[in-house]
Amino acid sequence: MSEPSTHPDRPVGQQQRGPVTMRRNQVQQSTSEQRLLDSRGPSDWVHTDPWRVLRIQSEFIEGFGMLAELGAAISVFGSARTKVDDPMYAAAEEFGRKLVEAGYAVITGGGPGVMEAANKGASEAGGVSVGLGIELPFENGLNEWVDVGMNFRYFFTRKTMFVKYAQGFVVMPGGFGTLDEMFEALTLAQTRKVTSFPVVLFGTSYWGGLVDWLRTTMLEDGKISAADLEMFVVTDDVDEAISYIVKAGELADEAAEEAAAAAAREVDAANEPARRDHRLGSDGS
Repeated sequence: MSEPSTHPDRPVGQQQRGPVTMRRNQVQQSTSEQRLLDSRGPSDWVHTDPWRVLRIQSEFIEGFGMLAELGAAISVFGSARTKVDDPMYAAAEEFGRKLVEAGYAVITGGGPGVMEAANKGASEAGGVSVGLGIELPFENGLNEWVDVGMNFRYFFTRKTMFVKYAQGFVVMPGGFGTLDEMFEALTLAQTRKVTSFPVVLFGTSYWGGLVDWLRTTMLEDGKISAADLEMFVVTDDVDEAISYIVKAGELADEAAEEAAAAAAREVDAANEPARRDHRLGSDGS
């Protein structure tokens, strides 16, 4: 605690709070460090919006830091309720393995069911198996096949990681959460918030009714365009899905190279007059 100054050259009742000078009735009886380290006092501040903003910021920072060097990756979604003996469990495991063989890391929600199966396939294949969990009252943390994982408090920060660090989605049969993630990806692609984002709906019998409704109701009523229905494929073949994802990645790379070359040509064209003047001399001779 800083006592009022008694130095003969300073006013009586002065206190320094870092670079701030406090005098007379503004002098406080405790220091910043003392207030920081004192565990006594109210704790309501941890439930205020400013503190929540800091927690949200920390989730973005930790997630970005964890995944920044991940490399090419595919997010695999599906039900946490899928049992080990369900054919979709085996298919998700095959997806995890074959995505690694194709050069991708595998990202899931880190839970049981389809997520566990995809993580297992990726981990056993020697690839990077990522789990992005969520704090829920009925979840038990990350599954045992997650090699790199993080638990999130907030869905929206977690969903940012799914999209930012993945080059595509594999959507297997699931519930509300799976639908949420699927339509998030389709919305981002439709609105050009992401570029060249392949989405695979795996399981024709499961997704067929939804796709028919999109075509016969949403499209016919003018709520979406025909091109929107081309943003995803529906299949029962893991190899076909992998080929679609790989081809989309190749097309994206080609488009990026063409865009970079076009930008370079524009820069060269813009700089050509200056280079010509430099060759000819400032008087044009």
